[in-house]
Amino acid sequence: MTRKTYDQLRSARWFAPDDQRSSGHRSRTLQMGYDAQDWEGRPVIAIINTWSDAQPCHTHFKDRVEWVKRGVLQAGGFPLELPALSLSESYVKPTTMLYRNMLAMETEELLRSHPVDGAVLMGGCDKTTPALVMGAISMGLPFVFLPAGPMLRGNYAGKYLGSGTDMFKYWDERRAGNVTREEWQGMEAGIARSYGHCMTMGTASTMTAIAEAMGLILPGASSIPAADANHQRMSTQCGRRAVEMVWEDLTPDRIITPAAVTNAVTVAMATGCSTNAIIHLIAMARRAGVPLTLEDLDRIGRSTPVLANIRPSGTLYLMEDFYYAGGLRALMKQLGDKLDPAAITVTGKPLTEGLEAVPIWNDDVIRPLSNPVYHEGSLAVLKGNLAPSGAVIKPAACDPRFHRHTGPALVADSYPALKAIIDDPDYPMTPDTVLVLRNAGPQGGPGMPEWGMIPMPKALLKLGLRDMVRLSDARMSGTSFGACVLHVSPESWIGGPLALLRNGDLVELDVPARSLNMLVPEAELAARRAAWVAPVAKYERGYGFMFNKHIEQADKGCDFDFLRSDFGGPVDEPVIH
Repeated sequence: MTRKTYDQLRSARWFAPDDQRSSGHRSRTLQMGYDAQDWEGRPVIAIINTWSDAQPCHTHFKDRVEWVKRGVLQAGGFPLELPALSLSESYVKPTTMLYRNMLAMETEELLRSHPVDGAVLMGGCDKTTPALVMGAISMGLPFVFLPAGPMLRGNYAGKYLGSGTDMFKYWDERRAGNVTREEWQGMEAGIARSYGHCMTMGTASTMTAIAEAMGLILPGASSIPAADANHQRMSTQCGRRAVEMVWEDLTPDRIITPAAVTNAVTVAMATGCSTNAIIHLIAMARRAGVPLTLEDLDRIGRSTPVLANIRPSGTLYLMEDFYYAGGLRALMKQLGDKLDPAAITVTGKPLTEGLEAVPIWNDDVIRPLSNPVYHEGSLAVLKGNLAPSGAVIKPAACDPRFHRHTGPALVADSYPALKAIIDDPDYPMTPDTVLVLRNAGPQGGPGMPEWGMIPMPKALLKLGLRDMVRLSDARMSGTSFGACVLHVSPESWIGGPLALLRNGDLVELDVPARSLNMLVPEAELAARRAAWVAPVAKYERGYGFMFNKHIEQADKGCDFDFLRSDFGGPVDEPVIH
């Protein structure tokens, strides 16, 4: 393999020339206390750190960045920490999805504008993984993704608790009067007891697994719990490997191929992944020039069973158990020839290399193909006159009796209107009712908030019911469960068919047939369409204005139209004066 020389490094354009401008770069670096030998002849590695005081999933990044720097220095590189937008799923309103593309843009521009040759990306909380990866793909420099890692298992009253999943479950029980305030407070204190992201197979664990399966993470690293000492060692290894990748010129276009994207989708389906995976996978693949579609996802899902027995698709285990059972590499081993050996990783070696030697310590946690958790993949894509561009459901995480269902629609045009319905113990509805929330998509939300797992109405809770068909153009948390149809596209806010649905209209859901329809005559729909009036825009300035002007729909990955890989030509590198 041909290795780069120092004068071929991008950073050398800042530091090496004997001219006035470069003299300024060197003198300002000396001003910070560095010595010339810190950068001369060395690759500069940017460490994009999404730590903040309002990011519980990344609390340990303040420490981990020092381990990354250690690895960069050990390998003969020069580390530069660059703070970036920190998107905490716990705090950011209305949704971190509104700002995923902002972090992607910031990542791309940080790498483009600074004297760096490669990067370590530090993320893990839901939208940070796709955002960092999307930006780094578009920039094209060698990079390694450092996953935050899942937190330890929650615990209350001798039972394991899973973040998100069990809070949704027990909140229904509290609303039904079966959980006391004191018990609820005990769960609050016990469910998140270490740093790290959600320890269920929610969006965070899903996206880091996808990044590893796509080849962007050191083998096995996505499974390591955040509080495990192996996580510190892995952080140092990321720093070392980033330096080597620069010398090898191992850029993302060599890693993220169609084979790598197919592997990522296959692994995602086998994990029992978050519904959010669909949007992020499409966006990441399209940034790399791979035209992934909803049809591709559904096709792969039909032939890839769920093997990870992790909540919410599983019933008992959490990510700590997954790690002890062998982790993601063990799951890949169980997938066998479903993975394409042509794809490589940040190591420069095939993703499948060495899988035959990976131990599987618990095959109830990581199931074989002969004994899956669910016979098909985690997600199913639906189409019909309610969702001509697609919608998504997680069949493995809902009551099977709802896989085929017809019932009358009960429509809420806003979240406050929905709350009035679900909080009224006497609201007229039946178990067959299809509860609908609209105007919650990419533009309507704005940002497509996680409102799609609509809480069970009190009117049905008092009947002992814990699931019903719910329908929305919103998303839901990856830790959620239930018969929730999400990502209806085009969204209602821009006049998608969901905007035409009325109370009492029959909605027909057929998961095996992958269909979603409203049983309304076309002539009636045409009349409703002619009478529809577009809502007033929610933003007239700033980022929100730009977002609504350029955001694509869910089936296209909710990226900005001007950031697609096929939009215009290459961006010019900074000119060094």
